[in-house]
Amino acid sequence: MTGSGKAPSLLAALGRRVPAPLASLHMVAGLELARRFKWLTPPAELDGRSFAITIEDLGVRACFAVQGGVFRPVWTGAPAHLELGAAWADLLSMARGDTDADTLFFQRRLRISGDTELGLIVKNWLDAAPRPAWLRPAA
Repeated sequence: MTGSGKAPSLLAALGRRVPAPLASLHMVAGLELARRFKWLTPPAELDGRSFAITIEDLGVRACFAVQGGVFRPVWTGAPAHLELGAAWADLLSMARGDTDADTLFFQRRLRISGDTELGLIVKNWLDAAPRPAWLRPAA
């Protein structure tokens, strides 16, 4: 055995030590950049709602909200209206448009909890969002 099985658990142990506000800042910075470049414009139904995304294999959880059409970090420990969780590779595949949320959910690779109606709004929004060319995987 090569010990390669230890790498994910080591990353997860490190990820769990990243303070939630720091992880949230990084996630919000990426979402805001996408919004400003008009790659990702949140629909009005998301305004005032909070979200959490957990990268399960890295042990990182980011919390954010949409306020006035802008992504903002959430600093409190309050439960989010919608929580999503998956492995890094699955979240990246979904962001690229290679795999849809339904497929991941029914394969039990995407965990969704909270407001079901909000989850459907987010799913439809992300499915319809155009992907920038640089996000597509190299051929």
